[in-house]
Amino acid sequence: MTDAEKKPCCAAAPAEKETAPSCCRHKDRTPEEYRALVNRLSRIEGQVRGIRAMVEKDVYCTDILVQVAAVNAALNGFSKELLGQHVRTCVADDLRNGSSEKLDELLTLLPKLMK
Repeated sequence: MTDAEKKPCCAAAPAEKETAPSCCRHKDRTPEEYRALVNRLSRIEGQVRGIRAMVEKDVYCTDILVQVAAVNAALNGFSKELLGQHVRTCVADDLRNGSSEKLDELLTLLPKLMK
């Protein structure tokens, strides 16, 4: 088995995670990249919990919609951060190695991100 095949499969049952061949692609992030993404997600998670609390308290619709807009903006910020990391690392490394596979993949994905 190659190193890529030995990585735990994120879709495998818990008991099989260490022995199942990898079915998912993985990205080794620097601590800074990881921290930037997780911090953004933690803030978004808190905002969504806040929206739920507002709904449970019967807060006025437009007040909730303002918070929903804030969550959408935060998710867009997360997407931009992740996209920037992807271009700077995965895509750039692939191009330096003479391949355009990751660039082609990104160009296929971009129209979906722009909706």
